[in-house]
Amino acid sequence: MLTASVEYRVPYADTDQMGFVYYGNYLTYFERSRNELMRAAGFTYKRLEEIGLGLPVIEAKVNYRRPAKYDDILRIDADCEFNGGIRLQVNCKVFCGDILLAEGYTIHAFMDLKTGRPSRPCKEFLDAMAANQSASSKETALCEK
Repeated sequence: MLTASVEYRVPYADTDQMGFVYYGNYLTYFERSRNELMRAAGFTYKRLEEIGLGLPVIEAKVNYRRPAKYDDILRIDADCEFNGGIRLQVNCKVFCGDILLAEGYTIHAFMDLKTGRPSRPCKEFLDAMAANQSASSKETALCEK
């Protein structure tokens, strides 16, 4: 399975009057890890847009467990579920140290940027996903021996 992590120190601007990270910022944190996930796959959003495709969010869910605060160092982990169709789900978890603060997902649909209509992903993206799934399968097989 394709995974990525990003580390992020919470700036004061991310917090609310109570000193906690504003709840809406967690979706921005999810986006940070999603970008790194795409990069880890060898396929960036920039490249996707050059091809003429977008990946708008069509669904988002966040379960808040504990608050993050100013100056906390967060680790945002992401993994990807893709079945080859036009939808892509990115699962995210936000940690401070070993403590899970929030978890959730975003679901995206491939979209043709010219028409604004749903579209199949391009071959380049499919090849990148297949290569990463093959690499993960090989790593799993090696660990099982």
